[in-house]
Amino acid sequence: QVQLVESGGGLVQAGGSLRLSCGASGSIFSINLMGWYRQAPGKQRELVATMSSAGNTNYADSVKDRFTISRDNAKNTVYLQMNSLKPEDTAVYYCYAIVTRNSRSGQYPYWGQGTQVTVSS
Repeated sequence: QVQLVESGGGLVQAGGSLRLSCGASGSIFSINLMGWYRQAPGKQRELVATMSSAGNTNYADSVKDRFTISRDNAKNTVYLQMNSLKPEDTAVYYCYAIVTRNSRSGQYPYWGQGTQVTVSS
């Protein structure tokens, strides 16, 4: 089994910063992709940022140049540095990972429990 545990959410004023962390544990052969999605009330879950094991990144246009994703492969941990936060960034942020559990298995997606980010105006 694979578990993703998130931390770092909270309440911040517009223009402020937060740093989210997510650590993966369990039966892991490799983590091919890690990243973050978010979901605001009444809206669909959307991609925020991802990073492959090779270091390739992908950002939503709405967060590009404000958020930075980073990854510590040795720790199976991904981070999201969020700067210049806006009220529209308010959402539950979910850690996401595509994991190969052993050398004979395929890739499978896992989700964290979510952490609330609230940005006040």
